[in-house]
Amino acid sequence: MARAAESFKVLDGDVLLMVGTLKGAFLLRSRPARTRWEMTDPLFPGASVYALAHDDRSGRHRLWASTSSMHWGAVLRRSDDLGRTWTDPQAANVRFPESSGTALRQIWQIQPGRADEPETLYCGVEPAALFESRDAGETWALVQGLWDHPHRARWEPGGGGLCLHTILPDPADRNRLFIATSTGGVYRSDDAGRSWLARNHGIVAPFLPEKNPEFGQCVHKMVQPPARPGRLFLQHHWGIYRSDDAGDSWQDVGKGRGVPSDFGFSIVAHPHDPDSVYVLPLQSDEFRCPPEAKLRVYRTRDGGTSWKGLSRGLPQRHAFETVLRDAMGTDSTKPLGIYFGTRSGKVFASRDEGASWTCIQDGLPPIVCVRAAVVRASRRSASASGRRQLRVRRAARAGQVLNPTPRSISRPHPSR
Repeated sequence: MARAAESFKVLDGDVLLMVGTLKGAFLLRSRPARTRWEMTDPLFPGASVYALAHDDRSGRHRLWASTSSMHWGAVLRRSDDLGRTWTDPQAANVRFPESSGTALRQIWQIQPGRADEPETLYCGVEPAALFESRDAGETWALVQGLWDHPHRARWEPGGGGLCLHTILPDPADRNRLFIATSTGGVYRSDDAGRSWLARNHGIVAPFLPEKNPEFGQCVHKMVQPPARPGRLFLQHHWGIYRSDDAGDSWQDVGKGRGVPSDFGFSIVAHPHDPDSVYVLPLQSDEFRCPPEAKLRVYRTRDGGTSWKGLSRGLPQRHAFETVLRDAMGTDSTKPLGIYFGTRSGKVFASRDEGASWTCIQDGLPPIVCVRAAVVRASRRSASASGRRQLRVRRAARAGQVLNPTPRSISRPHPSR
């Protein structure tokens, strides 16, 4: 049963599933067992929601959503109470400077920065560009180094437009950042965004006159396993690739290894195992449905050396479904939860790392984005309390006395 957002209460330890569609967004929650799900009524009904994100850095309980209207354009909305209430900007809060002569068409990606940079956020937009915020999303600035790159004027739009759809801050190097665009390809910055290098060596583009171009690659999605910095996987318009040297070179890990098709959009990395990746192949560019009309997720556990189809609980007859680039995600539980949504409005979930699947919701509008998160109590408050208790215990052993309960200070709510 759907529930009004105002009465939708997410508890500590819940798995929160964020689903963006062409006619609004939906939130689903479940206890850690992930056997039963509760869903909100539609949020932002009628708006396209291509990007969603959860940000729990610095003790926040914050959600982000990009909403787009053919009348009012694209804006970023924020919730500081896990979806019960949302900001309603009256003007675009991510916008190109007037000097660029460019207008924003769509926000395709919202990416929180590293854990030790709690005020940093990134947005990927159409036309392909990167925006950065250094004040937790209050203001945004165009990353000029990428915008001024000499390749940019020669990027061509893909079927979904000229979009920057992937942003990956390197967890081990604060100066390193990866992006991917359709159809610019993969670019890497080693100086915090001031300059950018095309990193597409080894990726083959059979549909272009030049089969190994420096750029112009139609990368559909790229992921980085958190447990192994420097390793990347990507789903290309024509192949699945892996890099073990931060994008300097790529090798095909799809052809002849058990995946029935080179074409697809979605790819997700296991958050704990750098050798495990999941893809959902489609038959071809011309027929964007699962091969043999059998809906299967393919998993590798050896870095792409071999792949296995996972189909238990998924329809294996007449499954003419399409799953788009951002419509697949994972939580961080053990065993891992994996989720994907289809253009026909179905949400499928696995709570055992893909071994079995359940349709947990259907009848939604076409799904374009799926994100999952495990909600925890305020880390900032918990860590501060833990540090205070440790100081009290140390002082007691030294024969000192400290006030164990510091005086509370009334502060305005951050959204006011």
